[in-house]
Amino acid sequence: MLLRVIKRNFALFSRIQKVRHSNKHILTAVKAQYGTMKYLNQQEAISVDEELFNEYKFSVDQLMELAGLSCASAIADAYSPDSLRSNKVLICCGPGNNGGDGLVAARHLSLMSFVPYVYYPKRTDKQLFKNLQHQAESMGITVSVDCPAGEWVEAEFGLIVDALFGFSFKPPVRESFRPIMEVLQKTKLPIVSVDIPSGWDVELGPQTDCDIKPDCLISLTAPKLCAKQLVNAKHYLGGRFVPGKLGEKYAMNLPAYKGRDLFVRLS
Repeated sequence: MLLRVIKRNFALFSRIQKVRHSNKHILTAVKAQYGTMKYLNQQEAISVDEELFNEYKFSVDQLMELAGLSCASAIADAYSPDSLRSNKVLICCGPGNNGGDGLVAARHLSLMSFVPYVYYPKRTDKQLFKNLQHQAESMGITVSVDCPAGEWVEAEFGLIVDALFGFSFKPPVRESFRPIMEVLQKTKLPIVSVDIPSGWDVELGPQTDCDIKPDCLISLTAPKLCAKQLVNAKHYLGGRFVPGKLGEKYAMNLPAYKGRDLFVRLS
């Protein structure tokens, strides 16, 4: 009887070891795949964008919709509404395409059991952005020009989305954006940054101890060099639209997206 128990336990132990060994190989393969992935410098990021528009004939609103949807999907994967103190999300949008991604993400998050509130201070006369704002407001999303007070943000929201500045940003932060940057620097809420943590150098990363520390970064198209400076943060890749030839030209070595997923979790 004792011998049978010993044999059974030994067989079970052997199976566990095989599973551990197999999982170790899988994790090693995944890390190896991501380890070869290209991190773009600022000029490469600009050039890739230009080629998507000029060579591959994507429109700005087309890429913005795909990017914003992938951001919303990654956020919903990283933070279920029930896991947060509140399902209310403060989305801070800048004047450029990064802010447009934020406006799109807000609309999709509202359909995923989140309650977005958009801070969008610097408006543009471009019809695309007017349409994005109109679409958000038509879905009952508040879009405000007033910088929210830090105390109110801490009491009202469960998550912050930073969609202020993209890969064309060069420090320092302009005076008009310093109040919201101060809110982001002081908050204890998790911050999700879209493509680039606002205020960071696109290639070198944070430049001072006061720079924001995102809990999550969603890189779009391909990670930028600053993403290598992330510390204890979730990292996603979104924007499932890169043509194979373009990826090859820039040696991006992007990881494969699973099934119909719009994002890949990198860490």
